[in-house]
Amino acid sequence: MRNERTATAQRFTTLLFTALRFTTLLFTGVFAGFLVAVLVLELSLRRFDGPVYTQVRQVELLRLDDLASATLLPALAATAALAATAVKARGRAFWLTSAAFALLLTVLVTTLVFNLPVNSDQLDWDVQAPPADWASVRDRWQTAHAVRTAAALAAFGLLSAAALSGTRIGPRRSS
Repeated sequence: MRNERTATAQRFTTLLFTALRFTTLLFTGVFAGFLVAVLVLELSLRRFDGPVYTQVRQVELLRLDDLASATLLPALAATAALAATAVKARGRAFWLTSAAFALLLTVLVTTLVFNLPVNSDQLDWDVQAPPADWASVRDRWQTAHAVRTAAALAAFGLLSAAALSGTRIGPRRSS
């Protein structure tokens, strides 16, 4: 009876870790893809003048911050939980997952320090008469966005490598 309960608990734990890994990959992948799409849009806007740039940015800001939060926060939480499950093993999957978590934290800090303050300012810009320094503000935002996009893509790559590494993250099965 005890062996049967232990086997059931191990199956449940394995299922839980599999679901956690899937959640991590899903949210991190969607978030990284979202950032790439925004980067492409932003780079496309570089050929337009201040009023066009301002109008598009204000449209972006209506809901894109919501999507960023709805994907980054679960990605961070799931990645932290996944790394925590591998603390004792300290194998390849642990280091890859921990590095991915550090990169996602970099994304969060970059967003909070650079991108969100600019977003907040841009909501108040007059579409017909953006501020005189609009292009330098755009460049600063886009540089920070490129940094966080690269970090998110690298995090997704590391999480994918961890998932493919064959290294078990969960508790070891007893013999």
